[in-house]
Amino acid sequence: MEPVTLRTERLGLSVPTADDIDAITAAAQDPEVPRWTTLPSPYERRHAEEFVAKATGWWDDESELTWAVRLDGRWIGMVGLHRVEKQSAAEIGFWMDAAARGHGYLTEAATAVVEFGFAEPLSLARLQWRAVVGNHASARVAQKLGFRYEGLLRQGLSDPRGRHDGWIAALLRTDDRSPQSWPVLPQPVP
Repeated sequence: MEPVTLRTERLGLSVPTADDIDAITAAAQDPEVPRWTTLPSPYERRHAEEFVAKATGWWDDESELTWAVRLDGRWIGMVGLHRVEKQSAAEIGFWMDAAARGHGYLTEAATAVVEFGFAEPLSLARLQWRAVVGNHASARVAQKLGFRYEGLLRQGLSDPRGRHDGWIAALLRTDDRSPQSWPVLPQPVP
């Protein structure tokens, strides 16, 4: 599949390019990024170079569909569909530069990706969201997108630094996409 560009009222979403490498590298230095994602820590420029080099190939394989989120042409974050199974399911993932947080950009970008995932040619039936227990910012975005909380995954998320408990939620193509209220989310087990 050729990479697809998406547009929202304020944002452009397209495959990450070499022009994004410095911004990705700088944003990944924020300690909150490796805390809640599987990005390597410490994150070096070569990691961003490798990521950008792989992104177009993932589109070719249709296994990972990754968008750089841009505001006025400037990179501010990433949104992706992972483990894509056409006409079946995928998992949504996202992260933002610290300066871009709190403006609704992530929800706006993720909404466009959700709509793309449920439409042709992917025609997904289900999107899954997972996050490390304690990542309330990610949970708020999932709630705004209409994801329904499904439960706690004990030791269900792996990353290079170890395994973690995770929260899981899902959104079906047929679901109402209005914001959801979730129960009090379980906290990390000491």
